[in-house]
Amino acid sequence: MTKRLISEAEGYALLSTAGVPVPRYAIARCASEAVSAATAIGFPVVLKIVSPQVVHKSDAGGVVTNLNSADEVKQAYETILARVKAYNSEAVIEGIIVIRQLTKGLEILIGGRVDPTFGKIITVGMGGTLVELIRDVSIRILPVRRDDIEAMLAELKGNRLIEGYRNEPARDRETLITLIDTISRFFLEHDELVEFDINPVFLYEKGACVVDARCYVDEDRLVVAMAPARPLPAQLLSVNSIAVIGASPEPSKVGYAILRNLLSFSGKVYPVNPKHQKILGRDVFPDIAAIPGPVDLAVIVLPARLVPGVMRECGKRGIPLVVIISSGFRESGKEGALLEAELLSISAQYGTRIIGPNCLGLMLPNQNINTTFDPVSPKPGRIAFISQSGAIITTIVDWSLPEEIGFSAIISVGNQADLSFEDFCTYAGEDPNTRAIILYVEEIRNGRRFMEIVKNVTDKKPIVAVKSGASRIGQMAAASHTGSLSGSHEVYMAGFWQAGVIPASSIREAFQTAQLLSSEGYPKGIRAIVITNAGGFGVLASDYAERYGIEMVEFPEPILRELDAILPVDWNRRNPIDMVGDASADRFARTFDIMIKNQDLWDIAFVIAVPSAISDPIRVSNEVVRFSKSTHKMMVGCMIGGDSMKTPLRILRDADIPNFPELEDAFRSVGNVCRHICWKEYRGHLCGINNNKM
Repeated sequence: MTKRLISEAEGYALLSTAGVPVPRYAIARCASEAVSAATAIGFPVVLKIVSPQVVHKSDAGGVVTNLNSADEVKQAYETILARVKAYNSEAVIEGIIVIRQLTKGLEILIGGRVDPTFGKIITVGMGGTLVELIRDVSIRILPVRRDDIEAMLAELKGNRLIEGYRNEPARDRETLITLIDTISRFFLEHDELVEFDINPVFLYEKGACVVDARCYVDEDRLVVAMAPARPLPAQLLSVNSIAVIGASPEPSKVGYAILRNLLSFSGKVYPVNPKHQKILGRDVFPDIAAIPGPVDLAVIVLPARLVPGVMRECGKRGIPLVVIISSGFRESGKEGALLEAELLSISAQYGTRIIGPNCLGLMLPNQNINTTFDPVSPKPGRIAFISQSGAIITTIVDWSLPEEIGFSAIISVGNQADLSFEDFCTYAGEDPNTRAIILYVEEIRNGRRFMEIVKNVTDKKPIVAVKSGASRIGQMAAASHTGSLSGSHEVYMAGFWQAGVIPASSIREAFQTAQLLSSEGYPKGIRAIVITNAGGFGVLASDYAERYGIEMVEFPEPILRELDAILPVDWNRRNPIDMVGDASADRFARTFDIMIKNQDLWDIAFVIAVPSAISDPIRVSNEVVRFSKSTHKMMVGCMIGGDSMKTPLRILRDADIPNFPELEDAFRSVGNVCRHICWKEYRGHLCGINNNKM
């Protein structure tokens, strides 16, 4: 893409065609023309240089403001010419634009650009010269609706200035929303417009007007239509036969490890290798054509140069799905990219779908399928983990076993030559064994396709995502890892939220949030109660609730009187409920009973219990189980301690109640869920979204 900066006058003219308010202006090519223009426009005026080589006009001395007479305009004209020539002697000066100087208003930024992953995006924020320093902005991927724009404004810290702050009057919010909507539609409808920066827009008590506008166009830009989604092979949900192409008898080879991992698979496994007749006690076939029965899934472990030929054989045989473990494709450079393109051509010709290449493979524990070379296999469970990094998969699987975390599926997407994140989200969304989905993302190949498809999944099941590559070095590492070309991290976050995906800042946070949702589902709201026998943790709970946007319920007087009847006289009479350090399991139980009776008042319950000489942690955990079964609310266990808590934690785990050994982790995970609820309802200004920005 070759973009061209158009002049400010051209930018004003372009915006005017969209119905965007701009100041009166004219181009002058000599001092006398500038004086005539200023007289016609009306004083005061601003003069600015018009030159393709001078992008930052103020830096070049190419702007003079607050001109109130013909003499001042004439002198400013000559001053600007001299300054710009001194700044850049080779700059081509096309003239000087004379603009009516507007009465200062609240400065707003409206910008747009083409993101390599998601396409056209819109940015709104507090404008002026400090925009790069304070970075109070909100981003959306186009198209947007009016309620999207309202949520964008609600996310800004400067939103209070729009509403009216201290002695400042409220500004014309409706006009601003209409202006952003108009500009967004115009940007989306004009393919040649590829970037703009309107900073500032002056927002008044009544009305608004653009002050400065920098626009880039590319008349040769080609917009590639989004390819229609092809459905996943039905065999992925129920695999009956697997071929391992490149199976090996040598324990040091990947082909050996994969075949060994598949020995427990109850279906048919066909090792393929022309050099051997038996491997690990299984009959070996010289090629795909020699396999006697149907093949649902083929796993290819061969040098990259051999893969296209084998892929073609799989296509001729009618194999619907191929997992390509081999590396040496797009991630390795130009020659590898050509090989990958050849694989796609074969896939389209025969209808054979591809996982990978350059991937670890997939694990479907409920079907005893492990096509990876990971030495261990995970337990069955209800979380689908879809990752672009094989090393992270092996680490997570190893960690999950002692933590007793199970998976419905683990899929390594690799280069996503064909099947990509959104396809596997669709699979997990249809899988009856999956209740929550986790993504580890380095690159999404087609952001618009991802959003369109994943929106349908998040309406049914929660998706939590970790996006790597937030730093410049991280982006470079991702590119060398899986051939990625990532857009900006902030745009990914916007895309996730718009698609209903919950972003997480770490793998640990993602798993905690997904485990919470897989067991408890979404709460009806964000109102929380905290019940504890540890006053210090109660204070921390209040702090964390405010930090992560969780609303702490205020108890009405009738409930306080009920609690007075069962709690010590010195209890704190507020939420969090501090039952005092001598609280027994019976005191927990009676407090739970009151909360059960009044469960319409709250949506989420945190139970924080620490070891004491009085309370029996095992009885407390059993009371928590009873409490959970007696409500339809989100129950969050925070039984904190050492060996004395092992059996209680087992009781909670067996009852499918999540427990967090770190209190902040519990509130962070619930806060992620609460923010998602607020987002879905476009009530960010009510639910604290503006305090926890992307």
